[in-house]
Amino acid sequence: MAYSNFTLGTAREAFQLEETDTAGLFSHIEPVTPSELLTAVLARNIPLATAIGTEKAKSEMIVADVLVELREQLEHRISLFSGIDFNVDADDDLTGVCDFLISLSPVQFNLEAPIIVLVEAGFNSKFQLASCAERDNLEIGLGQCVAEMVAAQRFNAQAGNDIPRIYGATTSGTEWRFLKLEGQKLHIDMSVYQIERCDKVLGILASMVKQQA
Repeated sequence: MAYSNFTLGTAREAFQLEETDTAGLFSHIEPVTPSELLTAVLARNIPLATAIGTEKAKSEMIVADVLVELREQLEHRISLFSGIDFNVDADDDLTGVCDFLISLSPVQFNLEAPIIVLVEAGFNSKFQLASCAERDNLEIGLGQCVAEMVAAQRFNAQAGNDIPRIYGATTSGTEWRFLKLEGQKLHIDMSVYQIERCDKVLGILASMVKQQA
């Protein structure tokens, strides 16, 4: 089993997590105004990405631009990685590829601890033949995201650079759901945040990087 094979239930059981589901968990966070560049790019890309309908198009044309904007807003104090191998613990099946990963280290040529946010922009491989509507179900990606968050906890601890909270997100590009992991306590926001409120999505991500969410 690798990240992509975990469901929320199997991840919760395997890593003995205590789950709390809360509507609007991150709704109080102040928005961050996107740049004119991001606003223009999203206005151009969102219709095309949704028309294409594949997770690859949405990942490349929407999610990547939002995360690059986050790095710019934070003046490159973080590093951003996409599609990299993140093999932490083979015995516990914490291996595989992460869609997007953010580190609090500004070093960009090598992944360094502490990892702070993981963004799952695709869904479990077993669902790849499902319809587009089914693939846009954010719940499908929760298990993979949670497993990656647990791996990030261990990666940080092994590097001696542990932090109190790891954050995650599952996204279809146009819809975002956010998570928080504190020790064994897993918090999932039941609310879905729309890309039309990109300022809110950016605000939540920025707050996560600052360990304030």
